[in-house]
Amino acid sequence: MTLYQISAEAQNDLFEIWRRIARDSVRVANRIEREFYSLFESLGRTPGQRHSRTDLTKRPVLFFPLYSFLVVYQPEVKPIRIMAVLRGRRDVKRVLRDRQTSKEQMSSEEKI
Repeated sequence: MTLYQISAEAQNDLFEIWRRIARDSVRVANRIEREFYSLFESLGRTPGQRHSRTDLTKRPVLFFPLYSFLVVYQPEVKPIRIMAVLRGRRDVKRVLRDRQTSKEQMSSEEKI
């Protein structure tokens, strides 16, 4: 049984994180990548872990920190959906807003 799905945006986030860390150490990049996937499995087994951040988004997502990153996921869908994996130092609110706007634009273009 699949416990989680990873959005295309989150897959890109994970690749960029791995790539940045691998510049210094591929071994460390691989270890951190495994930790992300272990966390995703844990979140899939027990959705609802951590907290919402209405200061960052009104969307029904939760945030779970791992090192200096925030995992953003939808706990109410089955399987849970990993929406983003972002560095906490980034303007998380802006990134999430921009991604939502981009999806809405793509969706409206499909209707045309």
